[in-house]
Amino acid sequence: MEQRAINAIRMLGVDAVNKANSGHPGIVLGSAPMAYQLFTEHLNIDVKNPKWFNRDRFILSAGHGSMLLYAINHLSGYKISMEDLKNFRQVGNTPGHPEYGHTEGVETTSGPLGQGISNAVGMAIAETHLAARFNKPNFDLIDHYTYVICGDGDLQEGVALESISLAGHLGLGKLIVLFDSNDIQLDGKVNLAYSEQHKNKFEAMGWQYIRVEDGNNLEHIHKAIAKAKKSTDKPTLIEVKTIIGFGTSVAGTSKVHGAPVGAEEALVLRKNLNWTYDPFVIPQDIYEHYRKKVALRGQRVHRRWKALVEAYKVAYPKEYALFESFVADRISVKLEDFQTDVAGAKEATRNISGKVLARLSSQHLNLIGGSADLTASTKAKGADGHYAKENRLARNLNFGVREHAMGAIVNGMVLHGGLRVFGGAFFVFSDYMKPSIRLAAIMNIPSIFVFSHDSIAVGEDGPTHQPIEQLAGLRAIPNLNVIRPADANETLAAWKIAMESIATPTAIILTRQNVNNYPTTSYEGTIKGAYVVSKEQTTLDGILLASGSEVDLAIQTQKLLFARGIDVRVVSMPSHHLFEKQTVKYQKSVLPKRAKVLAIEMASSQSWYKYTQHVYGIDTFGVSAPAEVALELYGFSKEKIAEYFLKKVL
Repeated sequence: MEQRAINAIRMLGVDAVNKANSGHPGIVLGSAPMAYQLFTEHLNIDVKNPKWFNRDRFILSAGHGSMLLYAINHLSGYKISMEDLKNFRQVGNTPGHPEYGHTEGVETTSGPLGQGISNAVGMAIAETHLAARFNKPNFDLIDHYTYVICGDGDLQEGVALESISLAGHLGLGKLIVLFDSNDIQLDGKVNLAYSEQHKNKFEAMGWQYIRVEDGNNLEHIHKAIAKAKKSTDKPTLIEVKTIIGFGTSVAGTSKVHGAPVGAEEALVLRKNLNWTYDPFVIPQDIYEHYRKKVALRGQRVHRRWKALVEAYKVAYPKEYALFESFVADRISVKLEDFQTDVAGAKEATRNISGKVLARLSSQHLNLIGGSADLTASTKAKGADGHYAKENRLARNLNFGVREHAMGAIVNGMVLHGGLRVFGGAFFVFSDYMKPSIRLAAIMNIPSIFVFSHDSIAVGEDGPTHQPIEQLAGLRAIPNLNVIRPADANETLAAWKIAMESIATPTAIILTRQNVNNYPTTSYEGTIKGAYVVSKEQTTLDGILLASGSEVDLAIQTQKLLFARGIDVRVVSMPSHHLFEKQTVKYQKSVLPKRAKVLAIEMASSQSWYKYTQHVYGIDTFGVSAPAEVALELYGFSKEKIAEYFLKKVL
C-alpha cells in the first residue's frame, strides 16, 4: 500500500505535466517517497481546517515541482479536485508554481529559488516567539514544526544562504529541511557549478546534518525526521539522495528536470512502477489510505489542541484574549496617541518613524521586526531587547547584513500569522530585497518595509548609496503601497496605513535630513495618495507636485513664484498607489486636467509622466559630496525650480 500510495503521487505528477505539456516531472518522481513519509507520519495538518493556527507548516521551496505538492494535497483531502490537476498550469486552481491564497494547502508562493526556505526561517522564528509569549506549564499553545523540501538550486541562491546562516545562529530547532539531493539541475550535473560539502557547510553554520543514502527507503527517511524533531537547539538538514525522474528511461539526467516525459515514456514508467491504471485514475483504497494517515490523524491532533485551548482559556483568560487578538490581526491606530511625537517636529522622517514605531510597539505586542545591521540609521528597531536563543520573547530582530534574507524572513513571519512584521534598510538596498517585496505583493500580505536615506541628500556616501531609480521601480510593482511621507504628520499616517493594511504590503520611504512639519499635512490626505497642502491664493496658474522632502521645497518655491506674480498650488503625493484608487472626480479636483503641472522629486523622473509632461527629477547617478553641495549641484533649490517652472512649464 505504501508503494502504491507513493506511485499515485508520481503518476499524478507525470500525467498532469504531460497533459499540460509543461512542467517539472523529475522532482515529483524522485521526491515522492520523502513527501509521502513526511505527510503520513509526521506532518500535523487538518485538511478540513487548512488555517488551523498550530498546524505544522510545509514549504515546497523547490516550487517548480508544484505537482508534487498538488498531488499529495489532492490525495490528502484538500480542496484540489482531479479536474484541477487535469488543468495544471492553466487558468484555475493549480498554477505552474505554488501560489499562496490561490490553492489550499499552499503556505507560501514559492518558485523563485531560495525564497521558500527563507520564508520557512521566518515561520520558525514566529513559532518560537509566539510560544515564548503564550505557552505556560502544561499548556503548549504554540508547538509546531516547519518543514521544507528544497533542491540543489535552492541551496545555491544567496538568499537561502543568508537565511540558513541566520537560522543556525538563532538555533531554530523546529525547522527541518529535507534536501532532494539528486545531483542534477537544468543545465546538467550539479558538479558543473557546485561542489560544496553539505555536511561541513551546514554544521559550520550551526545546523544538525543527517544523510539518507536511499531516497526510496521510507524507514531511513522516517528515522531521520524523528531524529531531527528531537533537536531543540539546532535546525536540521536531511540530505536525501534521490534519482531525478525515477522509473523513467531518462532517470538521473537533466532531460527529465523541466519537460514532460511524453506519452511513450509514461508507458515505460507505468510498467516499471507496476502501475496499471489510466491517467488520472486513482483507486479508492489509496484515497482511504491517505484519509487515515493524513486527514484523520491530523484531525485527532487538532481536536486535542482545541481541548487544550479550552482549558487554557479558563486558566489564563487574559493571555487567551491577547492570543485571540494576535490571531485576528485587526489593528487600529489612533492618531491622537502620537501627537507628542509629531507636533511641531522639524526632524528627519526616519527619526519620526522611529518614535512612532516605538510607541506602536508599546501598544501592539504583536509588532516585531528589525534592520539589516542599520538600526542606528534606519531607526527601525523592535522592542523588548534582542531576539536570540536565550530571549525568544524579545522583539528586535538583528538580521545582520542580510537584506535578501530579511525581506523573505519578514514575509515568512507574516505568513505564519499572529504577528505584524517590519524590516529596515537603506533605500538603495531595496534592490537586494526586490524579489521578496514583489512576492509579498503577489501574496497579498501586509509586510512592512522601512527604508531610510531616500535621496541624493544622503550626501558623502555617494552614488552607491544614493537611490535614483528605486522609487520608480517599486512604484511599478502591482499591489505595493510605496509611501514617501513629506513630514512628521505624513510619516505617522504612513505607519497607520501600514499597520491597518490587510492585503497590501507597504514600503515607507524616509529622509536622512530634517524637514519642516506642516499643519496642512494629514492622514486624511495621505490615505488618498495625493492632496492639496498649500492652496493657490486666487487664480490657479499651475501646480507644484511633489513627494517626501521635496514637498517642503515646493512650498518654498510657491512663495517665491507668488512674489513674482505666479499663483500656484502645492500638491503632496506620498502614494501613487493610493491616489490611483481614488475616484476620477477626486483626482481631477487635485490635479485639474488643464493645469500646468511640474512634478518635483530627487529621483528618476519616470514614474511622474503619468501625471504631467514636466518633471524636475534626476536621471543620472548621484555624487559623493555633502548633502547641501549635492542638492545645489543637481539644482534642488527654490530659485532653480522657480526658474524652471517659469521657463519650461508656463
